[in-house]
This record gives sequence, structure tokens and C-alpha cells, in this order.
Amino acid sequence: MTTTNNVTDTILVTAGTGKVGRRVADRLAAKGFPVRIGSRSAKTPFDWEDRSTWAPVLEGVRAAFLMYTPDIGDPRAGDTIRAFSELAVANGVQRLVLLSARGEDQAAPAEQAVRDSGAEWTVLQAAWFNQNFDEGVFTDMVFGGAVAFPAGQVPEPFIDSGDLADIAAAALSEDGHAGQNYELTGPRLLTFGDAVDTIAKESGRDVQYIPVTAEQFGAVLKSEFGMPAEEVAGMLDIFATLLDGRNATLTDTARRLLGRDPIDFADYVRDAVAAGAWKQV
Repeated sequence: MTTTNNVTDTILVTAGTGKVGRRVADRLAAKGFPVRIGSRSAKTPFDWEDRSTWAPVLEGVRAAFLMYTPDIGDPRAGDTIRAFSELAVANGVQRLVLLSARGEDQAAPAEQAVRDSGAEWTVLQAAWFNQNFDEGVFTDMVFGGAVAFPAGQVPEPFIDSGDLADIAAAALSEDGHAGQNYELTGPRLLTFGDAVDTIAKESGRDVQYIPVTAEQFGAVLKSEFGMPAEEVAGMLDIFATLLDGRNATLTDTARRLLGRDPIDFADYVRDAVAAGAWKQV
């Protein structure tokens, strides 16, 4: 398999314009690897739901970073990842790195599909991303002054997308990661309330965390975002799993793989503020 000593083979990064994927692509490019971005808007378009786009994007690829959208726990993810992985291996892909979610039982079919693929595989089981607050699902809530979410006061070991990208890039381009399930957390536990308070303090924004019930959150998804009832039910099922306290522990896996401490949430917030995130209009 290609290593950092041989940079002739293309690496595919699906969701390559997102908060994790684009960072993975940047790190691989910095190592000298040819990178192909897998997205609907790419030169060679890629769409998980359009299988006619799969073979063209796999041409000449020897390793692939798999990030399924909308969520790895989606009921369609297992069959889709299995079919894509089988096609990838048939087309010469030797290494697959799957971004999964820590503690998400619903992700098991997709993870198993990669393990069964016949490729060298690595599964990254990640905690909630820091960048969800400035590049993701909570961004508009922060600007609106209230992060209303059914997380209660459960501690979460938030992890930085940059750290995930460093680990993913290594697993894609270096030997020694095959057959590994990496359970990845940040360096400390904090509640969603702690996280939002940190953002408020550093950014100067008047924003607070409001714990709501799953039913209240689901009603907002339906009424304000027009999400179908079936999708809402699936999302709430995933949240109920992830936010039941099972992830309120730390691992040293990220520290071991990075060779340094993972980025702390407070450092992420300070850097994001310095870069203009949550800037008052």
C-alpha cells in the first residue's frame, strides 16, 4: 500500500468540502499526495445517493476517506457504504478509512461494511466536533442567542476537526493503522452548557444553552426546517443514543496518535474568535 514514501496514488476524500473532509484533503496535499475531492460540486461529481457517480470518482484511487452524509447512523448508510466499499476494492482501492461516531449503535452496519470490504480498513469513532459550533449544526443557534438542544447536562469530550484530520490523513497515507478501531475524544469533558458559556465569554456574544426535550427539538425540526417526520424520528433516536452518558469518558487514543495533547475546546474557541467566527454584525 502507498505510504508517505510514494506519493503517486490518488486519495479520495468524500465530503471533501466539509469541516472535516477539507482539512483531511489539505493535510494530504501538504504531504504531497494527489487528492480527489468527493462532492456534488467537484470536477468529477460524487453523490452517495447517485451510484452512477461512484465509478468515475474511484478511477486511479488507492485509498479513500469515507464520510457518509447526512449521518453515519442513517438507515441507508450500511447498505450504501457496503456497496461503495465493494466497488472501491473491485476498482483497485486498497485502503479505506471510515469516519464514524463514538457510541453510535446505529453506525454499526456501516462500520462492519468497511471491515468486510477486503481492503485495509481503519474506523475513526469520533466524539462531537468542536467546529459544530462555528461551521455546523449549532452555528445559527449561536448567532440567534440560544443553543437549544436535548443534551441535558451530560458531559461530552468534544474533539477538534483539525485533530481528526491529522489522524485520518495519517491512516490514509501511512502504514500501521490497518484493522484499527480508534475511539477518539478531546482532552477533557464539558457539558454543552460549558461549551456555550465558553463561546459567550470569548466572543462577547449574548448566547446561552437551553436544554430541551427530544420532543421539543423534534417539533422545531419539523416546523422551522420542514424535516419529514421519519427523518426527525431517526435523528432523535441517534441523539438519544449519543447523549445518554455513554460517551462521558476520555480516551488517550488521540493523544497517542497525534504525539501531543488534542486541542482543547477553549483553545478552539479562542482561535475561532481570532479568525472572525461569531463576529458581531
